[in-house]
Amino acid sequence: MKQVYLDNAATTALRPEVIQRMTEILANNFGNASSTHSFGRASKALLEQCRKNIAGYFNVSASEIVFTSGGTEADNLALRSAVRDLGCTEIITSQIEHHAVLHTAEQLQTEYNIKLSFVNLDGCGMIDYDHLEVLLNASEKPIVSLMHINNEIGNILDIKRVATLCQNYNALFHSDCVQSVGHFEIDLQETPIDFLAASAHKFHGPKGVGFCYVRKESGLKPLIFGGEQERGFRAGTEAIHNIVGMDEALKMAYDNLDEERQHVSEIKSYFIEKLKENISDVCFNGGCEDTVNSTYTLVNVGLPIAPEKAPLLQFQLDLKGIACSKGSACQSGSSQQSHVLSAILDYERLKQPSVRFSFSIFNTTEDIDYVVEVLKDFVSV
Repeated sequence: MKQVYLDNAATTALRPEVIQRMTEILANNFGNASSTHSFGRASKALLEQCRKNIAGYFNVSASEIVFTSGGTEADNLALRSAVRDLGCTEIITSQIEHHAVLHTAEQLQTEYNIKLSFVNLDGCGMIDYDHLEVLLNASEKPIVSLMHINNEIGNILDIKRVATLCQNYNALFHSDCVQSVGHFEIDLQETPIDFLAASAHKFHGPKGVGFCYVRKESGLKPLIFGGEQERGFRAGTEAIHNIVGMDEALKMAYDNLDEERQHVSEIKSYFIEKLKENISDVCFNGGCEDTVNSTYTLVNVGLPIAPEKAPLLQFQLDLKGIACSKGSACQSGSSQQSHVLSAILDYERLKQPSVRFSFSIFNTTEDIDYVVEVLKDFVSV
């Protein structure tokens, strides 16, 4: 049976070069980077070189990169410290953020009795920048948390515009950039973000490692306490093999960005074209059909399938060897729909099954032809 992996927004396959580099480190660089002997010093040198390399891609200093276990920890680190240590009394966010942000914000509201405000969205899930400015104008000491690329519908935030607005109103700005790092260039000198979260496994690196950009002299305090690793920002022995793997994956992503972006963009455009040709009444959620205002890495598709057939869709795709994600859990007896789609779609649209297909450098047009044929057969039955 043919197998097609179109769930790259969830995680990506490691590049062979990353596996090779990590294997070398696992075999030869097992020293603890905090140890002062030669084994430790060798690991420390690798750690700091990776930090310097990664910082260079974003035009920041190495001291502003804090290695974490991934994007979720980075989000928690920034938001929790902003409220607990930096005196923020309000979190301004949106209802379509990743749960790593939404659930953290809700927990902080419970613990610290802060204000939690949501910026308005249009019908495609795009941020209302005028309303954001209204919220900023009315707030005393807020932190704004808005993701660069939405992980379900692919909308692109005008991150520079938001950063400038926050700067104008003396607000902190945190952005979950998990879906954009490795896929889009971000110059943090041109875009004054205070905190940025990234995760290696979204750009063909290993799971369990990411980083948080922390603007120097921000005053941020640690989330995890213990040793003095990461200059006191993040205690715990560093996983050198994972960090080196992330560095290698990020290097390859940015070294090959133009060529690989063109390939993945063509895959997405081809998929949209074939769906329109083969499935009448297919629709695209959010702004994912817009090649300018959405990421080239995913589409969220609403399919004209009767509600009683909807629970079988994901099962049938899996049986056919196709990996993707549900955008809306329209299963019989289930009330747990996608919080993103629930925020932007009306009731009738929500009754239709929605599926997120996300692409990578390893996908081909043959993959797309196969998936469209399977979807066409299922819709027509």
